[in-house]
Amino acid sequence: MGKEGWSRWIRPGAPGSRATRLELFYDLVFVFAFLNVTALTSSEPSATKLYRCLLVLGLLWWCWTGFARLANYVRADQGILPLIGFVTIAATFLLALSMPGAFQDQPGGLNGPLVFAACYFAVRASQLAVLGWLARVDRERLRRLVLLALLPVVATALLVVSAMVVQTADGGTATAVQLVLWTVALLVEYGAGVALGGTYWVVVSAGHWAERHALMVLIALGESILALGLGPGFVNGLPLTWPVVVAAVTGIAVASTLWWAYFDTLALAVEQALHRARDPAARARLARDAYTFLHLPIIAGVIFFALGIKDVLAEAADPEAPAWGEPLGLFWILILYGGVALYLLSLVGCGLVALRVLRWPLLVEVALLAVLAPVAVRLPELRALVLLALVCVSVTVGETLGGRRRRNRVRQLALEEQRAAEIEESRWRGEHL
Repeated sequence: MGKEGWSRWIRPGAPGSRATRLELFYDLVFVFAFLNVTALTSSEPSATKLYRCLLVLGLLWWCWTGFARLANYVRADQGILPLIGFVTIAATFLLALSMPGAFQDQPGGLNGPLVFAACYFAVRASQLAVLGWLARVDRERLRRLVLLALLPVVATALLVVSAMVVQTADGGTATAVQLVLWTVALLVEYGAGVALGGTYWVVVSAGHWAERHALMVLIALGESILALGLGPGFVNGLPLTWPVVVAAVTGIAVASTLWWAYFDTLALAVEQALHRARDPAARARLARDAYTFLHLPIIAGVIFFALGIKDVLAEAADPEAPAWGEPLGLFWILILYGGVALYLLSLVGCGLVALRVLRWPLLVEVALLAVLAPVAVRLPELRALVLLALVCVSVTVGETLGGRRRRNRVRQLALEEQRAAEIEESRWRGEHL
């Protein structure tokens, strides 16, 4: 890594570091931003608006993973880093508030697309500024970092041009040009960022990196439960009828199976694989592929699921609607069933990349959802959700019972690691506190 410009303002991370409470606070704001992405398509849903959701989510995820990398390399709760973090979350919060107008300026306020572009640049610039300060003593590293710093400049410029297009072109042309410019911005950040990032980044703490991503998945799943309970006109403010009870129980059942599919063994096993990757380059590749890339569709799947239960089930639980709701329809089957399928396929990919293990039960579950989707399209919303819950619960139980040997091995190893850490912490506290 060469010499580093460490000082009392910025302190290095350590191999055994874990996520701090301050980072969890930051993550809450990012998850709010992730789930606020659904504001782009919750009213008058269409394929174009759904693609816009994915573009915004991709840029948001790049902001978050950049902050996660930075907090892996330096201590986020020490020195000047908390101040930089507060600036970051303020910009992220404004970014989330500007999302409804990220593509089309709304009258009566600031220019939404320009606010989004400015906040995006502020988040990315704050991260790179810290790395630039550390690299100031190494000219070669600083030169490479300058090249890396050009990426958010280019991406932001493309977003600004996109904002200008809305004011000069007609509706159809403006939409097409906007989508192209946003797509190029996303490709610039991910493609060139990965190519250049490998020259300066290492995973200092495998445990910290795995824990940050696991916490993000956990918070996203928790927000999906909030969407179930606080969605417009759903459980909050409606009489407690049988449709409401069925919707609540089945929604929780699906969310629980999603939690189990990730946290029961996969999260533990992938973190163990990251610890075993001793070579810095191999560890960085694994961290990039299994976490930076494959956790993005995991989060996207949760967001789509949250969008489905928030907006579809609100209708189904309306006392004035038919007993089990209106037929689900093609778009919402893609959101609800497709979101769960995307989540499960991402877990399969994560297991393949990190563990060289193919989780056949999850593939079977995705195949079942694909087969049942044409049937569920014509079902009332609540019955379609019950069908989804039955598939998820059945496959989860079957996979857990069928893979007990491997599951016990992974969980036992994690338990032994936890006990060893607890013993060492207790010893230190006994000597110093």
